[in-house]
This record gives sequence, structure tokens and C-alpha cells, in this order.
Amino acid sequence: MQSKATTVDEYLQEVPDDRKAALGKIRQIYLEELPGYREQMLYGGPCYLKDDVIEIGFASQKHFIGIYIMKLDVMKKHAEDLKNYSTGKGCIRLTKLKEIDFDLIRRLVRTNYESEDKPC
Repeated sequence: MQSKATTVDEYLQEVPDDRKAALGKIRQIYLEELPGYREQMLYGGPCYLKDDVIEIGFASQKHFIGIYIMKLDVMKKHAEDLKNYSTGKGCIRLTKLKEIDFDLIRRLVRTNYESEDKPC
């Protein structure tokens, strides 16, 4: 779902209550693992930019929480870790809130930070 919130704090206030804790934890991981990135609301969700280019983001969608990774090498590097998830070119769909693997999210975000690949 696209939000009209102008800040990530506003965005997190409007998401469904059962997702607030998970999304807050995902945000914290992004902030910890992406020093030097700028957090901004774009395309209706939280995005993280380096040199004014979106590299990664997340969002609460109707049926899942989406993790969006714009560097394809990150997705390829973690293909085995992601084999049990519904994924797209740069999207990971988290459908079971109680089973979110925050350590995996941290590894993905850290790999994104270390990647020299260009976002697609």
C-alpha cells in the first residue's frame, strides 16, 4: 500500500498495529547497517539512498511486508537463503510476521552496503 506520509516516523504510525514492531525493527536494521545513507519516503514507502540513488527499501503491502533490494548481486548472493521466500527481481515478500528472520534481513542489508554493484 502506498502511503502519503512524508516521514518514516509518520509511515510507521499508520501501518497496521500487528506490523508496527516488525517494521520498526527492520527500519532499525537499515539505519544501523547503512551509515551515510539518507532515509526518505519515496514511492509510498521508506527508501534508503546513497548519492541520491535509491538502493534499498521496505514497505507494508496488503498481504506482506516487502523488502526491496535494487542491487541484483545481493539477491544472487543470497539466493540459497531466499529459496523458501516469495521473491521477485528485487523484492522479498515476508508473509509470516512471526517467522521474520531479522538476521537474514541484516545480512541482506549489510551485503547491500558492501556491494559495488549499481542499482537496477
